[in-house]
Amino acid sequence: MKTSEMLETYPKSMNLDRTLLASAIESVVECSQACTACADACLSEEMVADLRKCVRTNMDCADVCDATARVLSRHTGYDANISRALLEACIAACKACGDECEQHASMHEHCRVCGEACRACETACRELLSTIS
Repeated sequence: MKTSEMLETYPKSMNLDRTLLASAIESVVECSQACTACADACLSEEMVADLRKCVRTNMDCADVCDATARVLSRHTGYDANISRALLEACIAACKACGDECEQHASMHEHCRVCGEACRACETACRELLSTIS
């Protein structure tokens, strides 16, 4: 089931644009998966010691994205301050992870793919954040 379909089933009105919300949720879930897979791929590389920071940044980003997706998926008792704080944290984590992965992208395809997922997630979170008052 698509995220937007699930959001449409919510019985009450929401304070957020459902299209932007669905896009952000899908982006953070995709980014979490990409970061988890990239960290694992880094661990299988011959030069794993050179990728320690990348692995750590990937794992941090995946955890932040997971938490963000869960909170953005809940609307009963919605608190804009919490959503705003998580989106800001997700933007920061995605920027850091994207920057780190881009340093390795020419040597490791998994880092290139992950960096792109981080950039897309950063953009989706910024777009949603700009609508929260």
